[in-house]
Amino acid sequence: MAQILLVLTTVASRADADCLARQMVEQRLAACVQISAIDSVYRWQGQVQAEGEYRLLFKTTIERYPALEAALRAAHPYELPAIVAWPCSEVLAEFADWVAGEVTCTP
Repeated sequence: MAQILLVLTTVASRADADCLARQMVEQRLAACVQISAIDSVYRWQGQVQAEGEYRLLFKTTIERYPALEAALRAAHPYELPAIVAWPCSEVLAEFADWVAGEVTCTP
């Protein structure tokens, strides 16, 4: 069974979220991406900010993570994007197989 990772990032607009999600799925770097509207409070350049953002949650494998991270860094609109990944310790085997199959590069 493949080791599944959940990868999170945020963007400012729904259009950016849709674009990143579609690119990563089309490139087989993520099997699926969930997009949620959120409110974020953070400190940036010495100032506390409060803004709406969109959170993207990518499902991928540990093998595809380096390529996913590189593609997100290249396409991300933020100067310093939050890109955070964590492994799933428990996963339905059939779901893990599906994710692995969707991110496998085909000739």
